Amino acid sequence: MVAGEEPDVKSSRISSLIQEHKTLFIIIIVGLFLLELEIFALAAIKSGRKSWLEVVDASGTVIHETSGKNLNEFNKYYFEKTFGPLTNYQTRLRTETVSFPFRAWFVAAICIPVGAMLLFGFVVRAYTAVFHGNDPMLSEQDRSTAAGTGHETRLEAILYRISRMNIFIIGFLIFVGVISYWIIPNMITYIGRTGIETLIRFKWVFITISVVAVGIGVWIIYLRYLLAKKTIESRMEIEKHRLAMEYRESTIATRQLTAPSDKADPQTSLPWDSDDPKRPPSVDSL
Repeated sequence: MVAGEEPDVKSSRISSLIQEHKTLFIIIIVGLFLLELEIFALAAIKSGRKSWLEVVDASGTVIHETSGKNLNEFNKYYFEKTFGPLTNYQTRLRTETVSFPFRAWFVAAICIPVGAMLLFGFVVRAYTAVFHGNDPMLSEQDRSTAAGTGHETRLEAILYRISRMNIFIIGFLIFVGVISYWIIPNMITYIGRTGIETLIRFKWVFITISVVAVGIGVWIIYLRYLLAKKTIESRMEIEKHRLAMEYRESTIATRQLTAPSDKADPQTSLPWDSDDPKRPPSVDSL
């Protein structure tokens, strides 16, 4: 092999793929741009100054509501067929300013393209695995070829590093993270609103449950106080009896030690024996 042909042999597969399918990549980029533009346009349409036409009865209850400042022919026909002539009711216009739905636009702008790509990639890989029996991922030989020997450009090296990542895991993590950004705040808001409404509607039930729970807690604390008091009193009685018994035992021991010295016989207490010649004479012998 000629030395000058080595960069061509070790050229990146990703860069050649982009060069071979340049038109396809341009179409994908333009399609993603148009999709993002449509998502932004829908979010912008949902925001801004909005008006609703309300139809109320004699008691002031809203019986019909439609967007816009006037009733079109279809809505008017449907209303008069259901409620009677429109002249028998009053109409009022309600106008509000709706802010731009940033969270909805952000989630849709990321999740829709990523989800579509993940679904397309899953279908392609499943089709290849089922009908061809191989994995469409790069083999070791392809990776070594794509790595090159240092002759690839900076763009090719960056594209190779990106290609080595598992795009399905990255896309799934992005999808889950963005969906969580949309779901978790809505779930917290819904739980809070539902909890407040439930507390307001069934306030006496919750007040009763709270009073009963507090009463049971106070009763348990009082019973534990009585139990602790009885335990302390029992220990004090046991300690008192133990001290009394120790005092009684010490008194008896003291009496036993002092009793022989008071009642002992002088003759029997002498240390000399009767056969000892050095023993002094007794009173009877004198």
